[in-house]
Amino acid sequence: MNAPAETSAYTPYPFDARAIAHRFRHSAIFGALDALQAGEAMRFVNDHDPIPLLQQMQQRYGERIDVIYQQRGGDGPVVIDFVVARDC
Repeated sequence: MNAPAETSAYTPYPFDARAIAHRFRHSAIFGALDALQAGEAMRFVNDHDPIPLLQQMQQRYGERIDVIYQQRGGDGPVVIDFVVARDC
């Protein structure tokens, strides 16, 4: 899961994990990611940096999903674009 050297234009679908009960979050996220087509993206918003989720994504999707941090750290939420690779 590497951020691409140059981000191509995409319009991400919003996904605010903060509104989902903790016990349902990962399955809801994977369901949303599974629904994306090549070249599409999901803008993920969370109240913390989701390291365990990113590890699970690596195991499940390998290099098919690019992880692009839009906002990290500070007092605000963590915002990440998950982009499905076009060559998958």
